Amino acid sequence: MSEPIPIIGGTGALGWGLAMRLARAGEPVVIGSRSPERAEQAVERLTEAVPGAEAEGSGNADAARRGPVVFLTVPFRAQSENLNNLRDALEPGQLLVDCTVPTAAAVSGKATRSLGVWQGSAAQQAEEMVPEGVSVVAALHTVSAQMLGDPEAELDEDILICGDRKADKARVARIVERIPGLRAVNAGALEAARIVEQITPLLISINARYKAHAGIRITGLPGGDPWE
Repeated sequence: MSEPIPIIGGTGALGWGLAMRLARAGEPVVIGSRSPERAEQAVERLTEAVPGAEAEGSGNADAARRGPVVFLTVPFRAQSENLNNLRDALEPGQLLVDCTVPTAAAVSGKATRSLGVWQGSAAQQAEEMVPEGVSVVAALHTVSAQMLGDPEAELDEDILICGDRKADKARVARIVERIPGLRAVNAGALEAARIVEQITPLLISINARYKAHAGIRITGLPGGDPWE
């Protein structure tokens, strides 16, 4: 039996879509929220979309304690608050997957513009805030939350994964690739997240012009398992 996959901010569009897709793939998920009641409501919605899904809902801190790989899927304006609240929940050896994008929407600006982050990226800010012994990997910045959350939508794109340890990135890649249509790509060290996070506002701008939900695809990669 697989270990539960906690999703902090799992009541939001990206988090719920991730939970739904993983549940469809047979993975147990724990939806976390500041409001346990909202988390339970999200689980009810999830089990309607995926009958027989193995899913639980709880407060964020309780959710974070449930599995070794924790996804943080909150807006940038809520990232610091959530990480502060998780300091007593996250433990050495856990892996935090930061999906945060610092768009100007966090300060009532346009989602097609990005904000500067002192540490270089939202992921590097997360790395600075997590307890010692907790590793941070950046992923899921370029997939459309709307597409992810639509059970009828077929995905066909790459997910760029940034992190300082190949083994950590491989763990995240295995989870990401449980979702049909997603391929994980090793995008380098965590500092590369400052580049990947900038792709999101660009995609938002492109998709607004084309009225689409396009993602990205890296071409010309060799076959085989890049994580071995």
